[in-house]
Amino acid sequence: MNLNKTALILIGYQNDYFASDGILHSVIEESAQVSNALGNTIKLLNQRGADFGLVLSTPIIFSSDYRELHNPVGILKAIVDVGAFQASKPGSETIQELEPYRELITEIPGKRGLNAFSNTSLEETLRKHGIEHVVLAGAVTSICIDSTGRHAADLGFEVSVLADCTTGRTVFEQHFYCENVFPLYADVICIDQVLGAPLAA
Repeated sequence: MNLNKTALILIGYQNDYFASDGILHSVIEESAQVSNALGNTIKLLNQRGADFGLVLSTPIIFSSDYRELHNPVGILKAIVDVGAFQASKPGSETIQELEPYRELITEIPGKRGLNAFSNTSLEETLRKHGIEHVVLAGAVTSICIDSTGRHAADLGFEVSVLADCTTGRTVFEQHFYCENVFPLYADVICIDQVLGAPLAA
């Protein structure tokens, strides 16, 4: 792994998922605790964050009336029903644990759905900086992580998913995707593999 040409993409590190009082915290709480997804992410940023070619965050944020969504179904309908990820509300804000890394992380705005490439400048940003490899961390494994990873693979990027920095809705879901779905198009790795990677391959 050549970290100089690798981007770490942080997905869903927002209060509505990761804060104890977040609207959707209960959806990922058990799996996040088992994988220690947040703690491992902070460890990775602390030890190797500056070595990545890019560290990007792709928050999902909607207007107060969700006018960006037309006849939402599934998880997007659930977000509307509970009032999650609304602009200017605490739940949509980036978690405080990432505050010390503000200068390191570049935020890519515009995400309104499951795929971090949709309606954003993510691909353009990666191409501009010569990124060849993307490493995914965050929530939710079966939804935003999977859809973003598949799209990245289709675009020709090498894709890795951090099993211990991602969280599903359940422990079963997390294990199932890491063992049966992600290996179809990506490498499933843990942070120790990144922490031990040389700066240049």
